[in-house]
Amino acid sequence: MAEFFRSRISGTGSYLPEKLLTNYDLEKMVETSHDWIVERTGIHSRHIAAKEQSTSDLAYIATHKALEAANLKVKDIDAILFATVSPDQIMPSTACVLQHKLGCGNIMALDISAACSGFVYGFSLADDLIRVGSYKNILVVGAEVLHRYVNYKERDTCILFGDGAGVAILSRSDKDQDSSVYSHRLGADGSVGDLFVLPAGGSKLPFSQRVLDEGLQFVRMKGREIFKHAVRSMTEMSESVLQENKMSVKDVDWLIPHQANIRILESVAKHFEFPLEKVIINIAKVGNTSAATIPVALDEGIRDGRIKRGQNVMLTAFGAGLTMGSALFKY
Repeated sequence: MAEFFRSRISGTGSYLPEKLLTNYDLEKMVETSHDWIVERTGIHSRHIAAKEQSTSDLAYIATHKALEAANLKVKDIDAILFATVSPDQIMPSTACVLQHKLGCGNIMALDISAACSGFVYGFSLADDLIRVGSYKNILVVGAEVLHRYVNYKERDTCILFGDGAGVAILSRSDKDQDSSVYSHRLGADGSVGDLFVLPAGGSKLPFSQRVLDEGLQFVRMKGREIFKHAVRSMTEMSESVLQENKMSVKDVDWLIPHQANIRILESVAKHFEFPLEKVIINIAKVGNTSAATIPVALDEGIRDGRIKRGQNVMLTAFGAGLTMGSALFKY
């Protein structure tokens, strides 16, 4: 009979660029106000990458923090899964760029395009790869430089997005280690993919003068419709994972949802009757960083001492596609 292994989080790291874009800054750029933004989203500020910083640069800094936390060296990493919708370029993949910057050697490096669910997708795939014995230490990255895809004349989208990077290293658990991943569930519903799109830049609509004239290089979203799908998809994925493990919300010490909108977070917690004080929320100071929101919040919760070894943590996300997923693990 084949031997199966368990995976655990051996280290996390995150990086947020130094520059802040506050709501008061946005008041000078578009017709909006600090109070209106806070009421609708819960966001006060968001981090913005410097002109010379790319997505791989943010991930590089976060990765070294995770390696230090895990007491691992670069050469210990044997695979990279990089979740992003704002890659350095279409090709080569940003995972390959990061592999070269780190000096990892000839290891697997793969980009994952699942928008805001990207980190949960990467986390789940890494766990499966470790379970079957293919790899021992997998670097899972969620990183974005989203502000370059935002139209700062469109107030409904420009108020939401910021830049950042978060990483987690999943490692094979030793037999005497209690930390492990219980299970995960991923899904997608392409029938509502038009709710959140970046029209230009692919084979369907390459860059052209028309693209620039019509602003098709910027993200477009239908916020009200997204809200409904977001709450339903995150709760359904989470309920499925809990049922699979014969657990309830009472067994979960911390919930880390995708940080899209404070009202979405509150609605998910209310559905589960989950106390807000046990939900990791940092949207006020970070905004929506897509694939980076969950790993940044996870790293923050670990480093400030809220999340402790032996506690049960649930991740849940939704994103453009629509993609969705949840993962449950003992840290």
